[in-house]
Amino acid sequence: MGIRRVLCSLLHYMLPRKRPGEGEAVNEGNSESVLKKHRISSSTDSKNNQESNSSGTGSLVVENSNSNRNKSCGEQTITEMAFDDGNPRDIDEDLHSRQLAVYGRETMRRLFASNVLVSGMQGLGVEIAKNLILAGVKSVTLHDEGTVELWDMSSNFVFSEKDLGKNRALASIQKLQELNNAVAISTLTTKLTKEQLSDFQAVVFTDINLESAIEFNEYCHNHQPPIAFIKTEVRGLFGSAFCDFGPEFTVFDVDGEEPHTGIIASISNDNPALVACVDDERLELQDGDLVVFSEIQGMTELNDGKPRKIKNARPYSFTLDEDTTKFGTYERGGIVTQVKEPKILNFKPLKEAIKDPGDFLLSDFSKFDRPPLLHLAFQSLDKLCLNWGASRLLGVKRMLKGDGKLDDINPKLLRHFAFGARAVLNPMAAMFGGIVGQEVVKACSGKFHPLFQFFYFDSLESLPTEPLDPSDLRPLNSRYDAQISVFGSKFQKKLEDAKVFVVGSGALGCEFLKNLALMGVSCGEHGKLTVTDDDVIEKSNLSRQFLFRDWNIGQPKSTVAASAASSINPLLHIEALQNRVGPETENVFNDAFWENLNVVINALDNVNARLYVDQRCLYFQKPLLESGTLGAKCNTQMVIPHLTENYGASRDPPEKQAPMCTVHSFPHNIDHCLTWARSEFEGLLEKTPAEANAYLSNPSEYTSAMRNAGDAQARDNLERVIECLDRERCESFQDCITWARLK
Repeated sequence: MGIRRVLCSLLHYMLPRKRPGEGEAVNEGNSESVLKKHRISSSTDSKNNQESNSSGTGSLVVENSNSNRNKSCGEQTITEMAFDDGNPRDIDEDLHSRQLAVYGRETMRRLFASNVLVSGMQGLGVEIAKNLILAGVKSVTLHDEGTVELWDMSSNFVFSEKDLGKNRALASIQKLQELNNAVAISTLTTKLTKEQLSDFQAVVFTDINLESAIEFNEYCHNHQPPIAFIKTEVRGLFGSAFCDFGPEFTVFDVDGEEPHTGIIASISNDNPALVACVDDERLELQDGDLVVFSEIQGMTELNDGKPRKIKNARPYSFTLDEDTTKFGTYERGGIVTQVKEPKILNFKPLKEAIKDPGDFLLSDFSKFDRPPLLHLAFQSLDKLCLNWGASRLLGVKRMLKGDGKLDDINPKLLRHFAFGARAVLNPMAAMFGGIVGQEVVKACSGKFHPLFQFFYFDSLESLPTEPLDPSDLRPLNSRYDAQISVFGSKFQKKLEDAKVFVVGSGALGCEFLKNLALMGVSCGEHGKLTVTDDDVIEKSNLSRQFLFRDWNIGQPKSTVAASAASSINPLLHIEALQNRVGPETENVFNDAFWENLNVVINALDNVNARLYVDQRCLYFQKPLLESGTLGAKCNTQMVIPHLTENYGASRDPPEKQAPMCTVHSFPHNIDHCLTWARSEFEGLLEKTPAEANAYLSNPSEYTSAMRNAGDAQARDNLERVIECLDRERCESFQDCITWARLK
């Protein structure tokens, strides 16, 4: 009681006299606390109800072996391309935690029920297969009739020189299976028939002529249910992709974003009704959107869960396309939530689409005229033999001009297209492997808007600025011959002697190291690649950081990644470090280290580290390749000294934060509630014990400091100490449990 007497007397000394009417705030506070708890639980219940309803609409229908497909006894047939098989594989949340956050459980279940065929196991095919296996589809079948050639070595990370002469599919299966043992992987090494496609929900062809592609696509398009068909290819610095998911494909979630919500402030009894929302957050609704209402008091007729169309959407209000004059009078409360409508896409079969492609998806707005030209160039390439030369180039040009659709054809572009037509370059394969892998996920799950229908891409700006000598493009009987046929042997020599610094070896870092090894970067006598990462491997990394295996869990990322990259290309000169890049490690990454570099590649996961590396590159005038991912979104930035702005030259706007008075008095959305809970947690379990310990360590000094401070913060601190050491003092572990339960 001595502690209480001292502290209470000090607190009484500091407290002002009460005004009339004060003294009942505690009960009101408790009442408000109850209201807050009720509001939060109601919001949670509402959300759970919405989730369960959405799950109910996606009920899965499964036929047995007596359906129209020829199946072995007991094998089930998936009646809809994106639907579950009724006995879904359990989701390993430790492994797929990141995917679950982006796709959601329903999408993951659809994905886990999907069987996919990948035909053509050159560089592009193996990249697609890798991405699908990591994503966790039910099965992947690898098809290829050809054998491993030296040209394949510069784009396929699963091949080694021991595989030369082996069937590509058979040479790929072992290393691909290591990526995910939960995915069934099989091979086909003979000629493919149309009937075999009925076993799959999606088929991808990376090395097929146009005539066969049209035949297979026709079968997939008319099959019931339709089979998603994708044709893609990479030719040097050019790439293409075509998607056909059937005559009526349903996209359940166009953008993958959470439905927009708003807190209602008022609703008028009018025709049409005006709905106003609180003005601390802009509404992200558009004219024509459907919304549902919940938790409205007064005008309860709107709480029926019926989707209603809105118009005249404004930042903080909208008009409801409904007569509310006979509804009850709005009193208070209510949440408006956007309803995401499914979208039906009518894909055309390849035979029709190739004649009437419609609008092309643009990736570079400075090349508006490029897709139509490439559309015809890829068709012409299919009609000519692959033994390319200058004489064949004229044939392409005549064919394109004869079409009558293009008047001005750039002969330089066609020359590059022709000479690189046989090469599958690793950077292009990696890029299109990611794009097509995502399209397969869209086809199997119905989540995100798919590619509709043609996509063409070129990267001619990657070529050296000076003209290439034809003799420089001759093959050298090396694993880099495909790359040399496009860039030349002199450029290849520069890559091999490059000194590169890769910062981070996570998801992006693994991809970069694989790409660099296949390209021969730092594989020459004077080359060196340094990779650093202070993190260790966890199970959740394995679903996207493909250089790691389950037996590597707990080991340093950089060491394992460096070893895996060396196995891809034994000539790679790589050094792995476990140092964080920052001011504290400038004795390791000193001036001599930075001066000796040719290029720096960031694979980081936080802004502060990016800014530090950017400043070092700016100081030492080194090129920096910056990139990052967030779910299904990504960004990239090339920082070239004296040519582009640096990473730190522009900053993202600060994240919007709610005022603390709103957080403490009326936390009305999820962000507010999380901030409120964190504040309460810190107060109970961090600030209060810290203040109590400060008092116990030196009572006289602490009381003197509080008396001298004499402000509201000091009074609050004293209240915390009294609460901890007297009012709610815990003498035993059981007391602690009781205290926690009451809280």
